[in-house]
Amino acid sequence: MSGIAGKAVAITGASSGIGAATATYLAEKGARLVLGARREERLAAVVDGIAARGGEAVGVITDVTRREDLKRLTDTALDRFGRLDVLVSNAGTMAVSPFDELRQDDWDAMVATHITGLLNGIGAALPVFRRQGSGHFVNVGSTAAHVVKSPQGVYAATKTAVKVLTEGLRQESGPDLRVTLVSPGFTHTEGVGRSASPEVAAALVRQRDEIAMPPSAVAAAIGFAIEQPAGVDISEVVVRPTAQG
Repeated sequence: MSGIAGKAVAITGASSGIGAATATYLAEKGARLVLGARREERLAAVVDGIAARGGEAVGVITDVTRREDLKRLTDTALDRFGRLDVLVSNAGTMAVSPFDELRQDDWDAMVATHITGLLNGIGAALPVFRRQGSGHFVNVGSTAAHVVKSPQGVYAATKTAVKVLTEGLRQESGPDLRVTLVSPGFTHTEGVGRSASPEVAAALVRQRDEIAMPPSAVAAAIGFAIEQPAGVDISEVVVRPTAQG
């Protein structure tokens, strides 16, 4: 199936930021959506907004660190639409801090969300894609995997793991599946600085307000990868603000 219209797409981290923008973008192109996130009210607002504009979406409370939640997300797509064409693994946390602060719970959260969460999505969707003989993984990475900047060491390491896992999956996917890494630069989302230490958070928010691109730019890049004709795989898209070094 080429294009976006009619495709069944599951998105994690869909209650705000890049995930919500991607859901809105794909719904306007005719995709049928299963949206996963932890925040029930925010998720419901995204689903209701899509429905109000004539789109089709269902929300599933999803914590990507839990295997059963990802299985429920993919099962919902099968129950609702009879298939799953795309899984967009977007859930993330940017709990950055200097190593000397020893915020090990934040380190664990980034590993659990970016690495374990990605693997849980692969574990849930890959058997579905194999049975169908088609499917598309879209994994949201970061330009932090290309250029490491202090104090983002742990964040950059987990996003580098996303890059490596995506390439490994691509090599094993065979001719019937597609695997895409979308690596955004600084994006204007509410998550910037949210879990960071106060000093780091202030610097990140200031930089966000000065140079960050809108989430819709990343959504369009994801849509570009999805809409390619069968047999064409966009392996990686890097999208960043022109002002970002």
